[in-house]
Amino acid sequence: MPARPSARRRTVLRGAAVAPAAGLGLAACAGPGQGGSAAATPTAPVDLGAESEVSKGGAKLYRDHNVVVSRDRNGALKAYSTICTHAGCPINKLQGTTLICPCHGSQFDAVTGKVVQSPATEPLAELPVKTTNGRIIAGPGA
Repeated sequence: MPARPSARRRTVLRGAAVAPAAGLGLAACAGPGQGGSAAATPTAPVDLGAESEVSKGGAKLYRDHNVVVSRDRNGALKAYSTICTHAGCPINKLQGTTLICPCHGSQFDAVTGKVVQSPATEPLAELPVKTTNGRIIAGPGA
């Protein structure tokens, strides 16, 4: 019976060094419910603050609630979940009206929810939004 060649020490060590890094890479790309650590968007109406905090043509990021609210040039409000549709990461950066995901660099338009830079391909989830007594209320039931 012929002897099987044994793995070289260098090959074994290289494989051992790469395995943990590969596992981290897979965990970073996990979606919600797949080992990712994405926080949830509101499941009930949430008072986000004064209506005056969002100017016409602008947007405001509410990190604590994973929501962005924008106001178009006509004054209409829109709200979107800030959970990235690529890998489920909470988006924590708003530059003008562009949301930037810290995980893989996806970018979204805060006024329309549309993807402006991949790797994400799906738009952000729109949330109901209204104003009550000068306050912005967003989330299901708003």
